[in-house]
Amino acid sequence: MADLSQGVWAEQLNADDNSFILDVRTPLEVSEGYIPMASNLDIYLGQQFLAELEKLDKSKSYYVYCRSGNRSRQACAIMNSVGFKNAYNLEGGMMAWQGEVIR
Repeated sequence: MADLSQGVWAEQLNADDNSFILDVRTPLEVSEGYIPMASNLDIYLGQQFLAELEKLDKSKSYYVYCRSGNRSRQACAIMNSVGFKNAYNLEGGMMAWQGEVIR
């Protein structure tokens, strides 16, 4: 897992042909806006979150975010513990995001 600043996270994402954007916020938070091409998997789902993670391709690079960066940091740690090698946390989350947002 790596905590990346907004600039590094976006730059690395754009250069990565094997990327997957993962939004770990609640559906209500997602309804307020999300980063284009992101898939949502609410970390608060607990065991279901783990079950859904297991369905994902572990060979991809995951760019993970939440509202502030705390839940996404936890999600990256969980992902690493179950075999994901490339999980990148967006420091500051959506609160710091300056890029495009779909509303």
